[in-house]
Amino acid sequence: MNVSSNVTEKQLDSKAVHPLAPYKTLEAEALQSRIEAVRSSFGDSLLILGHHYQQDEVIEHTDLRGDSYKLSEMAAASQACETIVFCGVHFMAETADILANRAEKLAQRAGRRVTVTLPDMAAGCSMADMAAIKQVEAAWDDMSEVIDTERIIPVTYINSAASLKAFCGRHGGIVCTSSNARAVLEWAFERGDRVFFFPDQHLGRNTALAMGVDESQMPVWDPYALELGGNTEAALEKSRVILWKGHCSVHQMFRPEHVEGFRNKYPGIKILVHPECPREVNDLADVSGSTAKIIETVKQSPAGTQWAIGTELHLVNRLKAEFPEQAIHFLSPVVCMCATMYRIDLPHLCWTLENLRDGAVVNEIRVEEETAKWSLVALERMLAVK
Repeated sequence: MNVSSNVTEKQLDSKAVHPLAPYKTLEAEALQSRIEAVRSSFGDSLLILGHHYQQDEVIEHTDLRGDSYKLSEMAAASQACETIVFCGVHFMAETADILANRAEKLAQRAGRRVTVTLPDMAAGCSMADMAAIKQVEAAWDDMSEVIDTERIIPVTYINSAASLKAFCGRHGGIVCTSSNARAVLEWAFERGDRVFFFPDQHLGRNTALAMGVDESQMPVWDPYALELGGNTEAALEKSRVILWKGHCSVHQMFRPEHVEGFRNKYPGIKILVHPECPREVNDLADVSGSTAKIIETVKQSPAGTQWAIGTELHLVNRLKAEFPEQAIHFLSPVVCMCATMYRIDLPHLCWTLENLRDGAVVNEIRVEEETAKWSLVALERMLAVK
């Protein structure tokens, strides 16, 4: 594909009439038809990726569906792909760029890069935004005044900016997903005395608790506290896992009273939650696991099983539709969906694709070379963990 221009939606916003505006007035049927026309014209050279939390109307037009890391891994494995349109959030598109354009992949394609785009640059992640690289670096420096940072292994959740993955790569650390968090922490404890886990405190805490680490050994580092992240020197010296004060805005919404309410109303119901939920919810669940585990658990359950599921609303509703023989409920009485993911809609997707068709790349995600190099180091360490 020959690219004649490369612009972002933010740059376009400065014009009197945003080029996206005409797409906003189109009916869904027209948008769907135009999206499919572009998909057909590109063939295998285009991959549209859809995260599990994405809206159904967008998922219908994706080539691959999965969680953030699996999608990037599958896309990178494609020999024919020249362009990735990632219907997810910013850090996911960064990971896709890093994996698809690593050295061995470039060599296989004779140096040709895969272009990665995000239909809406405002599709971010509130959890990832809770840990900025300068805050993490400042915390590391502050810790070094109390404890030996040479013996701390930094672990960042895949739901983080590339800059944090690169930080882990440079400091002997690693990336984890919700599926392999325990194996990654075991890897880290084999190499150091402590783990510095960011940005999601709940995944770190729930995983470490299941490994036998006492909560008294898990101080929470608040980047806005004036001294030592709000901790005493004694607390840091006693620590085994230092947790960052971050969380997922969706999973933070689930409460113990929601669990109790469903158990009272539906005797025998099973509670299935994501480990990004707070400890007091995670501890009450029958099953806690990654998005992939949640899907597989429902898929393997017999007809008549009742579930209250604590994860993103679009995924729960999709499971409800795909497995009507089971009684599936959303755990919270409050609607909580990934609002930033929801920004990716049919108008943005159609606008992005038709620009690609016309030789223009909008909202390209391209990770700076040094950041990509060290991020890949941390990601490859994760891949080596069994």
